[in-house]
Amino acid sequence: MNITRLSTVQADFDVQLQRLLHWSEETDSGIEQVVAGILAEVRTQGDAAVLARTGQFDGVWASSVAELEIPAAELKAAFEGLPAAQRQALQTAAERVRRYHQAQAQACCQGFEFTDEEGNRLGQQVTPLDRVGIYVPGGKAAYPSSVLMNAIPAQVAGVGEIIMVVPTPKGVRNELVLAAAHLAGVHRVFTMGGAQAVGALAFGTATIPRVDKITGPGNAYVAAAKRRVFGQVGIDMIAGPSEILVLADGTVNPDWVAMDLFSQAEHDELAQSVLLCPDAAYIEAVAAAMERLLPEMPRAAVIRASLEGRGGLIHTRSMEEACALSNRIAPEHLEVSAAQPRQWLPHLKHAGAIFLGAFASESLGDYCAGPNHVLPTSGTARFSSPLGVYDFVKRSSLIDISAPGAQVLGPVADVLAQGEGLAAHASSARLRLDSALR
Repeated sequence: MNITRLSTVQADFDVQLQRLLHWSEETDSGIEQVVAGILAEVRTQGDAAVLARTGQFDGVWASSVAELEIPAAELKAAFEGLPAAQRQALQTAAERVRRYHQAQAQACCQGFEFTDEEGNRLGQQVTPLDRVGIYVPGGKAAYPSSVLMNAIPAQVAGVGEIIMVVPTPKGVRNELVLAAAHLAGVHRVFTMGGAQAVGALAFGTATIPRVDKITGPGNAYVAAAKRRVFGQVGIDMIAGPSEILVLADGTVNPDWVAMDLFSQAEHDELAQSVLLCPDAAYIEAVAAAMERLLPEMPRAAVIRASLEGRGGLIHTRSMEEACALSNRIAPEHLEVSAAQPRQWLPHLKHAGAIFLGAFASESLGDYCAGPNHVLPTSGTARFSSPLGVYDFVKRSSLIDISAPGAQVLGPVADVLAQGEGLAAHASSARLRLDSALR
């Protein structure tokens, strides 16, 4: 396997690393043109455009959008009809995801108030969004885990209505996806996908209510549509190819690390898997394990293309340097495969999710560990966070000014407003001076 090998001591390391990490976000002009046309149709024609495009792209023809909605009873029946092992696995995953996000809500989604010296009461009120839309892919594969990760934090946040859209090519509905929607508390499910589904959620139609925010992954057309409707509705993020970075000290079974690198590479040819390690012999052991294990993989061709196109084995001077390099890369998934993983945690600042220790495989995070698997990609972990309860609430500042407080703050606002040339602002503050004495 011709995977890129780099060392931090080589003279052109920075150039070669940048070349390895580069991924163009430039969108295909043809896709953008198609998406713009579809969104314009949905905005002006509503249900009719949704029906026409769903028939064209998914092969699902219906006389009304109401026919595309799956009743709650069918979602429940899908759950109850699952094989026992699948039903139990789905329940376990849902319970763990819910427990994690309930703790998250307690930690970071609370309102507060305090009273200052003048008796002014200041604070923050946190309220859930009224309605959100979640997009679940349904083309090449089915993703019940995406249902759980998007719907459960919205439910924990207290969102009033959760509307799910999922494409069902040729009318084939995935029972596991429907069961997940039942477990996660989704209120309405429509069998539609693509840019027309994003447009319907963003603009609203006679049948599909307009939402406040759209979350969930999709193909290039879905990503382009989300980008175009942002501002009219909120969105979670525009995700790039999936990534894993393994920070290894040479103590973990190399077969485990090789398979973890495969776990991201098998997503698609643009996925990225990178190993950082100060032990050259261990890097060779991982490389040998990859060569030995690859033929056993059902998606071997995809894994090989991903690793040869964007994968990397990087030899560092030390674990400290590896940590610094990891912060520079800011990966979506970061595995710390080390004997004492928490030793390195204070050195790590930028990552979507950090997996600590030999047993914390990234795949557990994808499905059932509890934290959200919707994560920032392409270095955006430098400034953004995983999807969470906080994405489904909004904050309002509370400002309750006392009469004495107006006497203290009024002159300050008066001076600053006059400095900005805003006379009405200044007068508004001055009019309240000594008002309690009049």
